Amino acid sequence: MNVRNCKKCGRIFNYIGGPITCQKCREELEEKFQEVRKYVRDNPGVDIAEVSEECDVEPKQIRRWIQEERLELSENSPIKIPCEGCGALIRSGRFCEKCKAQVTKDFKGIVNQNKPQEPTSGESVSRRGSDRMHFLHGNPNEQ
Repeated sequence: MNVRNCKKCGRIFNYIGGPITCQKCREELEEKFQEVRKYVRDNPGVDIAEVSEECDVEPKQIRRWIQEERLELSENSPIKIPCEGCGALIRSGRFCEKCKAQVTKDFKGIVNQNKPQEPTSGESVSRRGSDRMHFLHGNPNEQ
């Protein structure tokens, strides 16, 4: 059993995974999220400072919900966060579309770089014995 203290309230709880907060604090945070979501939906022109003040939630937490793509913002919302790649202002997630495309391209390049190369036509592959079973001690037929 993995017992820890909640980072928010200090209570001892059985830690399973994820944020190091107890069930009660997670439920309270979820209630705050629903309050923020409703406030943003009902007041489309608000900024992070106003939402933070009206809902009593840290701006850092609001940004985290935006990064996690949990908080949906309208097209004309002034709430934006910087892309972690280039710093451009975005409405949700961690990266702008340009940086997402670059990360995807880089990832595909790494995956393709690590794939075994297929022999080109006309090339012979000499792997005699490499795909056979090998024994460390003696011949298995000599028993």
